[in-house]
Amino acid sequence: MSTSKETFNKREKEKARQKKKLQKQEKKEDRKANLNKGKSLDQMLAYVDENGNLSSTPPIYKPSESKENGATNGQQHRVRNESSREGVLTRFDPVKGYGFIRDTQSRQSVFVHQNELIEPISENDRVIFEIKNTPKGASAVQVKKQV
Repeated sequence: MSTSKETFNKREKEKARQKKKLQKQEKKEDRKANLNKGKSLDQMLAYVDENGNLSSTPPIYKPSESKENGATNGQQHRVRNESSREGVLTRFDPVKGYGFIRDTQSRQSVFVHQNELIEPISENDRVIFEIKNTPKGASAVQVKKQV
């Protein structure tokens, strides 16, 4: 008598593979049968209201709400300028494209990159800038000479 070349483990793996293949085929057929039962895009959208709660209705735009506390665009621009700082460019390497500004208020040294310059500057120039927090620390943006 000859023995089977297939071991028990191989037969079990083949059965499991065939079972998995059959289940996959059944799922595929089920998806095809229930294809038209999905929700439309409008039914799947969710909106967030002013309180942070989810809602199914879109928010209503009111032009009066866009201006906080009656501030006009000029007033908002003035508020933005109050965040501007003054300083002196202590070091700047035009070859490498970066330098440092000494803030006159806090006396801190703030990094500046040449891509953030509005106009050309050189060492010891008095400048106006804004501070932006980056993953590597504070960085000066919108840097221009002080008039």
